[in-house]
Amino acid sequence: MKISGFTFVRNAIKYDYPVIEAITSILPLCDEFIVCLGNSNDDTEELIKSIKSDKIKIIPSVWDDSLREGGRVLAVETNKAFDAIDPDSDWAFYIQADEVVHEKYLPAIKRAMGQYRDDKKVDCLVFKYLHFYGNYKYVGNARNWYRREIRIIKNDKSIRSYRDAQGFRRNEKRLPGKLIDAWVYHYGWVKNPYKQQAKAQDFHKLWHSDEVVKKMVSPSELFDYSNVNSLKLFDGSHPAVMQARIDSMDWDFEFDIKQKRLPFRYRILDFVERVTGKRFFEFRNYRLL
Repeated sequence: MKISGFTFVRNAIKYDYPVIEAITSILPLCDEFIVCLGNSNDDTEELIKSIKSDKIKIIPSVWDDSLREGGRVLAVETNKAFDAIDPDSDWAFYIQADEVVHEKYLPAIKRAMGQYRDDKKVDCLVFKYLHFYGNYKYVGNARNWYRREIRIIKNDKSIRSYRDAQGFRRNEKRLPGKLIDAWVYHYGWVKNPYKQQAKAQDFHKLWHSDEVVKKMVSPSELFDYSNVNSLKLFDGSHPAVMQARIDSMDWDFEFDIKQKRLPFRYRILDFVERVTGKRFFEFRNYRLL
């Protein structure tokens, strides 16, 4: 069984992406790892080259910043990386620059890839998600945080990154897949408030015009982490590759987990989910088998 990892990244240092941690967290499972390296104005290329592995293959890219509708440029860059993987690979393991997989899940992930490699009905493997927010001890627990997503796909180029690269589809149709017992730790909302604000000001430009971004994003230099609807405490361990980053945290954030700012429809849907065990009206890029 041959496995290729792939990702895309631009300005990882400027926006403090844990891309090294992301790549190295799944590198033990991969025979190669493709990095689609966007045109950066920092030392992202040197950062990627600092990974001591001959599995890493860098594909240079120039982003089309005119693709602002729905964050489409992110899917374009994802597809560039996917298209560059070895055609002999059975699976393609996708990870974004702010996502990390805990080492304790690697055996289960490998078993699932072996189990479903030759199953023609299974196009993808779906992961559960933890979305950290503000710092490394809080996770989002409202419905606006997606709870599952595709991160491993068969090496079939009819599969394409969808919309803003959150997931994958084939001909706009959801992929049939299996939910596996593994989590992705998403750290995109955990960074120094200065860098989080800089990211917000630039990142929204991938979806909206400059005029709309000015209305959406505060002109403040600091990101306001308090503007969140609901959080809970994380009681587990972080991936080992994240420890140095956690130890170097240089800002404070505290949140009263009893505080809830849920819209009325969220409260109703949460009640229904607690009673039935089902999450209705959930956006999915996959169809679980």
